[in-house]
Formats: sequence, structure tokens, C-alpha cells
Amino acid sequence: MKQEHIRNFCIIAHIDHGKSTLADRFLESTHVVGKVDMAQVLDSMDLEREKGITIKSHAVRMVHNYKGQDYVLNLIDTPGHVDFSYEVSRALASCEGAILLVDASQGIEAQTMSNLYLALDNDLEILPALNKIDLPKADIEGTEHDLCEIMGCLPEEILKVSAKAGTGVTELLDAVCERLPAPAGVPGAPAKALIFDSYFDMYRGVVVLVRLFDGTLKKGDKIKLFATEREYEIEEIGHLGLKFAPQQELLTGEAGYVIANIKEVADARVGDTITLAKGGCEESLPGFMEPKPMVYSGIFPINGEDYENLVESIAKLKLNDASLIYEKENSTALGYGFRCGFLGMLHLEIVKERLLREYNIPIIATTPSVRFLITLKSGVEIQVNNPIDFPDPTFIESIKEPFMDTEIIVPTDYIGNIMKLAQERRGIQKNIQYIDEKRVALHYEMPLIEIIFDFYDKLKTVSRGYASLDYAFKDFRLSHVVKVDILINGEKVDAMSFICHQDKAHNWGKSVTDTLQEVIPRHLFKIALQAAIGGNIIARSTINPMRKDVLAKCYGGDVTRKRKLLEKQKEGKKKMKEIGSVTVPQEAFLAVLKADRD
Repeated sequence: MKQEHIRNFCIIAHIDHGKSTLADRFLESTHVVGKVDMAQVLDSMDLEREKGITIKSHAVRMVHNYKGQDYVLNLIDTPGHVDFSYEVSRALASCEGAILLVDASQGIEAQTMSNLYLALDNDLEILPALNKIDLPKADIEGTEHDLCEIMGCLPEEILKVSAKAGTGVTELLDAVCERLPAPAGVPGAPAKALIFDSYFDMYRGVVVLVRLFDGTLKKGDKIKLFATEREYEIEEIGHLGLKFAPQQELLTGEAGYVIANIKEVADARVGDTITLAKGGCEESLPGFMEPKPMVYSGIFPINGEDYENLVESIAKLKLNDASLIYEKENSTALGYGFRCGFLGMLHLEIVKERLLREYNIPIIATTPSVRFLITLKSGVEIQVNNPIDFPDPTFIESIKEPFMDTEIIVPTDYIGNIMKLAQERRGIQKNIQYIDEKRVALHYEMPLIEIIFDFYDKLKTVSRGYASLDYAFKDFRLSHVVKVDILINGEKVDAMSFICHQDKAHNWGKSVTDTLQEVIPRHLFKIALQAAIGGNIIARSTINPMRKDVLAKCYGGDVTRKRKLLEKQKEGKKKMKEIGSVTVPQEAFLAVLKADRD
């Protein structure tokens, strides 16, 4: 296939604007699949289908006939949720163009803007398209006007499709061939390929997905990976259909897969460059920015004997999810595990689910935290993302916490609700921007610790599901944050400790102790559940003991006899409290995560 007839493009949009459904119609229109009854062909993970979201970028090759000429279209379907923006950035680095898809009934939302700016930063040609034009509440003219305002394009340049009904799909494919640029690589130059994704196959080792920028790669070629300088021989190379299609070679500008008997998971890093071992290119491709974790949490196997399996599984998962950061950790309550960095709470939830489903390892996660910069009185500055590492308050000079630039797009009817919620979460309002007469963009600077727990859920509740949220790191600012310890019967449980703002410490602490009171079963002695800052108890809940009726055998007689039995029981309970240990079920750790943080 000639280079000028290749198009590498992706679909970018806000969550639930119809990216995966449009990808299905593309596959049908180009006869990659027959008529699809089950939606989201490219969303191959069970989790993706259950939650109705795209988690992983998916690449597929299609052939479309335009004006009598066959064009090869390499499509990368990208996620829309803010927690998976790293997946989007990797997809954009492998493409020359992008379809910006906007739901005509919802209009432009926060992540539409975020992904558009990402695409423009990568110098991609943007093809604007309106989806869901067949819906009764679709505001085609209004959304078209907004798109023209933001992109500076003409109304006739915006394509109109209904991914569900299949309307306008062929015209959109024609526009991809006509308006998006062909790859600009040099066929005669040394081979230079970017690894944009990879995963581990039990029988074939690491499978890498590549975009070839210059030169040619052939089956049997000896290749070199820039990051590790390891050399391998290509066993199989080919195109990315719904199933792998082996070929003899990959040409300049094409996307495909390479299997080269790479056994070590760490060798094939996403963003690395592949070239020929002899006569290869001198410089590597720029690759991707390192992902910046926003949320930190400890991950521990529920069964201690699963630890070795977890070590292996998390390394394989890291290969498939490059934005996951982890290091080993030890906890007195939960044993050996990992301290992991995630892009957000949804990312944390997805990783937990994938470890359980794909590797059959049930795990428990500790209370999420964010990174704090702490200056000690000695002048030393340290970074803390784990409450266990939080220094004694007497040694602390100052603490800085991360603030985010937050954009909330919402109908004008709900401005009051959103402002109240943002104020409760320590948000600093920067400006209000009216997109049109019905919708407004609110810009806030907000602490990340206030966003990660349930801010998104609360936002959806107070706006009846209409608000959309996007946030990006701004800076670290001085703050009055404290570490709150949770004590069960006087014993600190490090896995339940958390860091929060001083003003919220009592409410959060009380919420956690109340939640634990419901989950921990009653014992034969009274159990005190306490939240403490240093030596000060700030909240308490009590689990009353189960009590045996020691007076049941007394059918009368003197009152002193009954009192003697009750005193004996009281002494026994006192002794039991001193030596007895509290059994904390696994659900208690999970319940702490779900405790209300208002």
C-alpha cells in the first residue's frame, strides 16, 4: 500500500459521546465485521462492557474505498474518562489526525475540551463531527455554533453522524481519506518504530504494538530496543485486524504488531523506540511524558500466600497499563503488598477489578491519599504519599498539598448547587465563562484530596447528571493538613490512617468510626473505635459487648447472690478487654474507603 493512501487517526471525545459505537459502524462499513448486534466490538474487556466505558486504547486496521482508490485506515479508539487521559496521549502520538466527536444532545463537555487541547499539542489535524443527531433532544445548530466558536471552523466543515443508526458514517470515512494527512516518514531511512502499547501473552511472551515512522521492518530482522539496548529477532510481524494478520513486513507509516520472543516484561516499555540492531537509527523517538500519579493507595493480597502471584501479575498489568506506578510496601495489619500510584479513583477501581478477574487475586486497597510536600524544622523537604510516613507534627515546619485547575461545565440552572459544593470542598473560584445561553463553564482551583473521594459522584447528584468535570495539576500550596489515626481498642491500624485538612478531620474521623461500628462484629467485651490526631482523640464510636445472661439460672433468692454473679461477669469482661484481640473483617477496610467524606 502506497504511503499517501494510509491514514492513522483516532477518535477523541468526552465519556459516553459514542466513540466505541462509531468505531463499530466503521468496522461494519469497511467490512471488517458483519452487522454487529452487540455494541462495542473493540471494547474487549468484560469490565469495559459492564461499565459501558473504554479503558484501553484499541487499534484496528480497516480498508475503505474512496473515489475508486483503496485507503488503509488505522483507527485507535480512545477512552474518554479523565483517569485514562494517558491512554489518549499515547494514541495521539501515533496518529496524524483525530475525529473530534461531540454528542449533539449533550454539547461540548469538559473532557471534549481537554482532549482537543491534547490533540492540538500533538499537531494533529482535527476533523469535527456531531454524533447522535437522530435524538429528539439533539441541539444540532447550538452544538455546531459552539464547535465553530472553539475551533474557528466553518459549519459546513462539521460532519453530522448518528453512530447508532449508521447515518453519515460513510461520509465521515470519506472525509478521513480526504482531509486528514498521510504519514510523512522516509521509506529509505533506518527503521524507527514507536511502541504505543504492549501486553503479555502466556505462550508468546511480550506482544508490542508499534507505529512505524521511518523505514521498514521485516520478519526475521534483528531489532534493538533503545531503552534497554537488548536485541531480538522478529518471529512474527503483521497488521492489527480484529485478529492479528501476519505479514512479511511493515512499511513506513503503518501500524502493526511485533512478536520477538521478548520474555522480560520490563524490556518492552511503552514509549520506547524499536530500530534495527545493525544500521539502525541514531536517535530515539521522543516517546511519551511519564504519567504523573494523582492518587496513592496500598494494595495487599487478601490471602498472604497470593503475594508472589501478585508480584508477577502486577508486572504484567503494568505492561498493559503504563500509567500504573508501584513499589513494594509492608503493613503490620495487612502484611506484604505494594504502594501504587493511580491517575484517579476510577483507575484504582479498574486495577483492583483487573487483578481479580485476569489474575484471580482478590486484593484489598488502603485509604487513598495524595502526595504532600513537607518541610521539616531541620530545613529538609520530603515527599509523603503514605500516611504511615507522615512525620511527627512537632518536627513539621510547613506542609504543601496539590491544587488542581478544575473545569466544570454545567447547565445554568445548577450553578448555585455547584458553587455550594465547590465551596464545601475548599474550591477557589477563578472565573465563570458562558458557553451559550444554556451552559456555563466554572473554573476553580481545588485541592486534589477534596476531588478524589466522591466529588464526581456528588457533582452528578447536585446537577442531576448534567455536569461534566475535568482537572489538571496546577501547583503545591501551603495547607493545614493533619494525619488522622484510627484506633481499634487502643491499637493503631496503620492501613486505615488518612491525611486530610484540619477543618475536616473531625467529620471524616467520625464518619470512619461510625462506618467501622456497623461492620466490625460485636465481641464479648466493649470495643472503642477512635480517631486521633497525635495524642488527641477527636472522634469516638463504641461497639457494645454481647452479654451472656448470667442471672438466667437464678429463680429467686437473695439479691446479693445476683449482684455477686454480675460483679464476677464484670471482672471477667475487664480482664478479657485487656488480653482479648479484636477480629477486624476484610470488609472493614473496604468500608473505610466508602465512608462519607463531607
